Amino acid sequence: MPHLVRHFKRFRMERTLTGRVDLLPPPAGFRVVPWDERFVDIHGDVKYRSFADELDTALFPNLASVTGCRLLMRAIRDCFGFCPCATWLMAGPDGYCGTVQGVLHPTGVGVIQNLGVTPECRGLGLGAVLLAQAVAGFAVAGARTAALDVTAENTAAVRLYRKFGFRATKTTYLATVGV
Repeated sequence: MPHLVRHFKRFRMERTLTGRVDLLPPPAGFRVVPWDERFVDIHGDVKYRSFADELDTALFPNLASVTGCRLLMRAIRDCFGFCPCATWLMAGPDGYCGTVQGVLHPTGVGVIQNLGVTPECRGLGLGAVLLAQAVAGFAVAGARTAALDVTAENTAAVRLYRKFGFRATKTTYLATVGV
């Protein structure tokens, strides 16, 4: 049986961090929740609900299961440079519905990891609130640049990042093999 190879275009997007980063207020009924070790599995659960039916699960299979997302969240937390002040949850009337994590590299680059909002809460501006929190957290931690990687087909995310001053600095292609 032939194997189908599919290539996914990905952008590395960056923005410099100069001056103060303005935070955005969450919509009524929502609140941002700072990093707390007790919430590591909640971050994983929200990450799963945010990515389970999305294109990125083809590139990163761990996003396709609760266990994979919890393991990923623990790996991010244990990573050298994990940046608690750039790691946030979004809480809403029906529970947690958004997550973002940050890792600060010794080069002064803060890298955003897995910004996600659950499907039922998309379109409310929650991703923008979480992105602003993460970028502000990197600025507080002393980062000079914020960066992230995004699949080009995720046009809503690319549009959000551009709105926040991120610009594509590199294009890569990741391949997946299927049957």
